[in-house]
Amino acid sequence: MDILLQQIINGLVLGSMYALVALGYTMVYGIINLINFAHGEVLMVGALTSWTAIGWMKEAIPGAPGWVILLLATLIACVVAATLNFAIEKIAYRPLRNSPKLAPLITAIGMSILLQTLAMIIWKPNYKAYPTLLTSTPINLGEAVITPTQIMILVVTAVSLAVLMWLVNATRLGRAMRATAENPSVAALMGVKPDMVISATFIIGAILAAIAGVMYASNYGTAQHAMGFTPGLKAFTAAVFGGIGNLPGAVVGGLLLGLIESIGSGYIGDLTGGVLGSHYADIFAFIVLIIVLTLRPSGLMGERVADRA
Repeated sequence: MDILLQQIINGLVLGSMYALVALGYTMVYGIINLINFAHGEVLMVGALTSWTAIGWMKEAIPGAPGWVILLLATLIACVVAATLNFAIEKIAYRPLRNSPKLAPLITAIGMSILLQTLAMIIWKPNYKAYPTLLTSTPINLGEAVITPTQIMILVVTAVSLAVLMWLVNATRLGRAMRATAENPSVAALMGVKPDMVISATFIIGAILAAIAGVMYASNYGTAQHAMGFTPGLKAFTAAVFGGIGNLPGAVVGGLLLGLIESIGSGYIGDLTGGVLGSHYADIFAFIVLIIVLTLRPSGLMGERVADRA
């Protein structure tokens, strides 16, 4: 039970990061039916930008508390990621909006490779040690432990998801997003500007990805140019798992995927003497995904058109 409790904590932390990135996938898909495969690279740019910003601020304001530096670095990362995703949508995706679906899909994959290459040129291909800015003293929960960084991840994720739900369900922009997802042409007749709404969706998704990137790098203590591929793929899996185009489904899918992966690699791995350990963590998540999609192709929560944005 102690192993199980520890893996549940680890799974919730991991699933929280997947959920933030999955929301970006599902928001974009819900509005323009596009899978933005460059979204994981936006996470990577956010993490590396924050790494650079932390280095600058440590030299400029050496006496500042760690949480202040981390907060400022996260804000800078969000601005850079939002600007990048806005440019990607306007330059790479908007001209192809009425093209066959294969064209923007290939463009998204190409953009992912391009961003990885540019990041490798700018930040070099070596691994960067991400500084620990919060206290590393663990908190004991029985035999399980949780670190202040993991607590920060859970709290920041909960706050981010609450703000997003409020934005989508209780603001004018949220109504415009839901209207555009339902029918862009009719929404335009009602005074909604679809291009503005789509750009705003990409910006919001980029902010969530940047936050997830900072938390991912803080949790694992490293950052590099290819770090966005795996969490990006897992987050896309989570979005499909929960029901692509459905915001609550993305959250549920992310949390469940994190729990399945952690319990599978830790608890089950321990029972099998390490034969099915952390090196095979992906197996458990994708096996469950295949089973779910075989029995329920629309995902766990399906796709409710009214909630697609």
